[in-house]
Amino acid sequence: HLLLTTFILANINAIVSILPEESFVKAIGGDRVDVTLMVPPGASPHTYEPKPSQMKQVAHAQLYFAIGVEFEHTWLPRFKDLNPSMQIVDLTEGIEKLPMTPAHHHESEDHDHEGLDPHIWTAPENVRIIARHIYTALSHADPAHDAYYKQNLAIFLAEIDKTDNTVHTLLSPLPRPAAFMVFHPSWGYFAKAYDLEQVPVEVEGKKPKPKALVKLIKEARAKKIRAIFTQPEFSDSSAKIIASELHIPVIKISPLAADWSKNLIRIAKAIAGAR
Repeated sequence: HLLLTTFILANINAIVSILPEESFVKAIGGDRVDVTLMVPPGASPHTYEPKPSQMKQVAHAQLYFAIGVEFEHTWLPRFKDLNPSMQIVDLTEGIEKLPMTPAHHHESEDHDHEGLDPHIWTAPENVRIIARHIYTALSHADPAHDAYYKQNLAIFLAEIDKTDNTVHTLLSPLPRPAAFMVFHPSWGYFAKAYDLEQVPVEVEGKKPKPKALVKLIKEARAKKIRAIFTQPEFSDSSAKIIASELHIPVIKISPLAADWSKNLIRIAKAIAGAR
């Protein structure tokens, strides 16, 4: 008898690649879903290698929510071999990918190794699509609790709208396109959503040479840039040089932060120059 009830109450075991996804799946899955995170805070989704304990989780998972980050290209086929019955849910379906913003002061433009920007979750419109994919997958996996997931989806979509409106309000006084400077160009979808321009400091993952740095400082002045964003995962020494020249703050912020909403609002405040 006990066995039966445990089975009925069993949660869905789901795996996500990155922290923002964990927040999205928890928002919709609530206490019916156990979520395992692959790339822990501070690790890079470009190069991450799963630990043996995580491979164990993969072996028992029903769903894998894929969001198109780099390590998935290598590992998803291996996960599928390990657990053929696990369903891989592509959260990027129906989202138009943007090219990575090139640093336009490249010495050579020909080796664009970046291709498309994977950071789709930095725009509210995309998170709405992602949320619906998550709801559909959970509802299919656990139809008995469809109403519960549907209700959570509605609450989460309302939160996305609220975040979107807050960001719009914060940015509304700015002339368009307002520019902001980033070390690593991972805010392209955010920029497009709010008619902004992200100006990258790095040149193909490398720090700019002194001559390029001088050019960047000029550009930042001309575009009245009010903040530079760097990621905890990268060195920010050149960003600090530019910032001290322009007397603007360097703000460490990661697109991989768990609190998606707070993250976008924080960026909007900094771009608007609200200290």
